[in-house]
Amino acid sequence: MSDSPGWEAIEAKLASIYGDQTPKHWGTVMRYSAGGPDPLDGVSAYKVEAPSHPHWLYVSFGFSELYAKKSSNAEESGWGFELIFRLERESDETEPPLWPVMMLQNLARYVFKSNSPFDDEHYIAWGRPITSHEETQLEATVFRNDPVLGQIDTPNGKLKFLSAIAITKDEHDLVASDGAGKLFPLLLQGNPLGVVDIHRGSLLGA
Repeated sequence: MSDSPGWEAIEAKLASIYGDQTPKHWGTVMRYSAGGPDPLDGVSAYKVEAPSHPHWLYVSFGFSELYAKKSSNAEESGWGFELIFRLERESDETEPPLWPVMMLQNLARYVFKSNSPFDDEHYIAWGRPITSHEETQLEATVFRNDPVLGQIDTPNGKLKFLSAIAITKDEHDLVASDGAGKLFPLLLQGNPLGVVDIHRGSLLGA
């Protein structure tokens, strides 16, 4: 029997879509449960050749139960999701940037400390740019069920893949007042996977 059935189920889903590609992987030195600073056990990045939006796909490992089943909820694995982040790839990039890994770890810290899991159409404001490593107007995140990875069943229960899509402050304010459904048609127009262009301005014309 495998020691990490949840982890293997995630990797199997990714392999079914992206083939035998070996992703770039960042692992934690010390697990969060053992006093380490990072809640996620790891993040992998895949190179995706989407026709109009070639990008890096980052996938978290740690919101779900990767190893032995511990929670009393037999239906769901851990928090019931893993996060993904799709970042537009520069034409000259050969390696995925590191900063999205730190961003995903920060989102994980929020979930683990507040005991508040994310779900489809949830949103969160950072109060600052999502990264200090790039000049960007993106200061918030809205979440959406990923249309490609969807949901999987694992030996530890089901989990879905939630796409973290970075947005500007005024876009966040629209979502906060009227709901994500008001922004998604504009945000996903010509970009159905929600690939993030870190250099873009507001879509609201403000």
